[in-house]
Amino acid sequence: MTLPQVASRDEWLAARLKLLAREKELMRAQDELTTQRQELPMVRIDKDYKFAGTEGEVGFADLFEGRRQLVVYHFMFHPDWDEGCPSCSYAVDNIGRLEHLHGLDTTFALVSRAPFAKLANWRKRMDWTVPWYSSAGSDFNYDFHVTNDEAVAPVEYNYKDRETMEREGLGYAVNGDAHGLSVFVRDGEDVFHSYTTYGRGAEILLSTYHYLDLTPLGRQGRYVNQFPYHDTYGTESAHAHHHHHH
Repeated sequence: MTLPQVASRDEWLAARLKLLAREKELMRAQDELTTQRQELPMVRIDKDYKFAGTEGEVGFADLFEGRRQLVVYHFMFHPDWDEGCPSCSYAVDNIGRLEHLHGLDTTFALVSRAPFAKLANWRKRMDWTVPWYSSAGSDFNYDFHVTNDEAVAPVEYNYKDRETMEREGLGYAVNGDAHGLSVFVRDGEDVFHSYTTYGRGAEILLSTYHYLDLTPLGRQGRYVNQFPYHDTYGTESAHAHHHHHH
């Protein structure tokens, strides 16, 4: 990849100021969008979802750990896999300390379809402390369209039906597991769903990407699923493409 052209400091400053104006424009638009996201109506959750975690079986309200808000990262982990999805693992590596969220009454947790023992093993190998729950045996993944199986429910991903996905070349998400980020709010005993984003919407988690975006070389053509497991850098397997393509 080529580096940008070299300029004098004055030329650089002129170009930088032009870019700064665009950056501020975008930030203002982003702030407006954030306000609109926060004003989205909520939907009451009527199902009694069950999850498996460190403490055994828990209900959905338990995932909040007593806090008012819950952010769930839908981590792709098919029940047949022994390793977590590489791009989801890369995403979780990018999560910072959770105390700051907890201080603002917000819990962050991972939910996957694989049995809890597999999740616990993978969390240990990856050296994560983020809470992780298995939704195995519940409709949770299907209801939030991060697991698609036509035998269970109509196929939908990123608010598109099967036909649209196939027409747009998104056929890989028609069957099996995909990622997403969902937000839930508790009001007394009631739990509500306020927001879910898929695809690039979850890029908000990827601080490594955001740092790279500041640099001339950028993301260097690296897709999320091409980042190796963090404990394999410098080994042969880091350079081989992983086998969990959608």
